[in-house]
Amino acid sequence: MCGRYALMSAAELVAELCGLSSLPPAIRRYNIAPTQRAPVVRQTDDGERRLDQLFWGLVPWWAKDPKIGTRMINARSETAAEKPAFREALQRRRCLVPADGFYEWRKREGGKQPHFIRRRDHGPLAFAGLWEGWRDGAGESMESFTILTTRPNDLVAPLHDRMPVILDRDDFAAWLDPETHDTGAIRSLLGPCPADTLETH
Repeated sequence: MCGRYALMSAAELVAELCGLSSLPPAIRRYNIAPTQRAPVVRQTDDGERRLDQLFWGLVPWWAKDPKIGTRMINARSETAAEKPAFREALQRRRCLVPADGFYEWRKREGGKQPHFIRRRDHGPLAFAGLWEGWRDGAGESMESFTILTTRPNDLVAPLHDRMPVILDRDDFAAWLDPETHDTGAIRSLLGPCPADTLETH
């Protein structure tokens, strides 16, 4: 699971990582929580990558109540292709969720100990995300996203039985390409990242 994460890198580093054609505004956030707006990177029809602020917690286009998004902050990568809430987005509306790391808590005597999992080189990374547009009967609209999760690598396993999918930079293009519809090809990108690329803090 991923219920809290942070994005602390300078906008220039995020733009370079995600291949943005223009520099985004200041986007540093130390504790991004569900239902808040957060930056995601999407690819336009002409191939340009753009950063937008979407609500965290995916609201399916067919939902009657947007509050369903509070239960859709994560999507299991192994079953997303079969779930009505995520199936179409997995095929056609994929995004990058830039971050510097995510938080997990380990139970200890007297409370919980927070752990921050980040790259060993302390640079930004990108979670695999899905996004969706929603509109109510009065014409009010919103865009939202979810973070895909996978089984944990050896570093995260002692803390939680799930972790966010951290995409390899070489896979960004395939993940964002709207012409990639092959579920098998998409799923091949969604395993846990190597444990030796991360550290806990």
